Amino acid sequence: MKKKLFALSLTGIMTLGAVAPAALPVYAVGEGPSYNGNESIQTSNLYTYEEMVQYLKKQDAKQGAMELEVIGQTVKNRDIYLAKYITNPNNPTVLFLTQQHGNEQLTTEGALEFIKHLGTNKTKGVLENVNVLIVPMLNADGAMGDVDFSLEDYVADGGRHLTRYNAVGTDLNRDHVDKLQPETQALHENVLQKYDIDYMIDLHHQGTDYERDGKLVSGSMLYPTNANVKPEVLEKSKKLGAVVFNAVDSTGWGHIGKYNGGSGENIGRNGAAVQYDIATLLFEMRGMSDHEDPSRVIGQKSNGYLIKQTVTTLDATVRAIADGSIDNADISFWDTLDTQTQRPSEE
Repeated sequence: MKKKLFALSLTGIMTLGAVAPAALPVYAVGEGPSYNGNESIQTSNLYTYEEMVQYLKKQDAKQGAMELEVIGQTVKNRDIYLAKYITNPNNPTVLFLTQQHGNEQLTTEGALEFIKHLGTNKTKGVLENVNVLIVPMLNADGAMGDVDFSLEDYVADGGRHLTRYNAVGTDLNRDHVDKLQPETQALHENVLQKYDIDYMIDLHHQGTDYERDGKLVSGSMLYPTNANVKPEVLEKSKKLGAVVFNAVDSTGWGHIGKYNGGSGENIGRNGAAVQYDIATLLFEMRGMSDHEDPSRVIGQKSNGYLIKQTVTTLDATVRAIADGSIDNADISFWDTLDTQTQRPSEE
C-alpha cells in the first residue's frame, strides 16, 4: 500500500490531547484555495477502498482494543466495515459516520488517522470510559466511481472520480426512512439497531464559498431539526455540538458556521435522533474531493487542515464523553451562532 502524504504529515505534529495551530499555514481556515481551473485535483492522494481495507486490517492486527466487523455490502458487493472499541457495554457509546457521500472523503482520511491514534498511549485510559464505533466510507462504490451512470463531467484527476451517490444514483443521506439501499440497510440493521448508541457525528463536506462574519468557514454544524426529536435528545445533541465547536474554534484556525439543513426524517442526523433517540450532530467540512461543479471542490493545499479538523473533532468528542464533561457543555452559543451564507461570486 502506498504511503499517504496527508495522513503521515499529521503524525509528527498531532497529539490527541493538543493541537498545534502553528503547524498549519495561515491561509488554511478560510482562504485556502478552492479549485479554479488552475490547480490539479488529485484523487490519487486519497485512500482507495482497497487501501482503506488494508489499513483497517493492519490496525486491527496491531490494536488489542480494536475489533473490525463487516456490517454488510454495497450495491457492487464491497464489504462495509465498522471499527469497534467496546471496553464495557455499559459505557456511553459514540458513532462516527463518514462518506455517506462518496465525494466527501477527507473526513474518512481523518477517521483513519484517528483510528491509528486510538492504538497509541495518547489515549491511555480514555477507552476505559467510552465505546467508540467508526464507519468509514459507507458509500464505497461512490468513492471509487464504480457507478452505473456517467462521471465524465467531474473535475478531478488521479485515476478515479468520486461521486455523491451510490452505484445506482441514490443519495444515501436521504434514505433513512425507506432504507431501500443495501448501504443504508446495513447501517441501520447492524449498527444503529444493534448497538446502544448515545451520540453520533455524521461527517460530510459542503461547498467552498460559505462564510460567517465575512470570513470563509472551515465547516458548519447542525443538530437534528425534525419536530419529532425528543427535547432531551435535542439538548444532548446541542451539547455535542458545543464540545466540537469549542474544540475547533479554540485552535485559532477553525471557523465554524451554523448549517442550514432540512428537517426530514430521511436525513441521517434526523433519522437517527427520531428512530433511536441518539443525540446527533452534522459536521460539514469545507470543500469536496470531486464534483461536477468546480466551485464545490477544494484545492489540494487545504487537505491537511481538513483532515486535522476531523481528528480534532473526533478526539474532543471522545474525551468529553469519557470524562463526562459533555454533560456540562454550555449550549447557549447556538443562540448566537450565525447561519453561514454563500459568498457572492467574484465573477
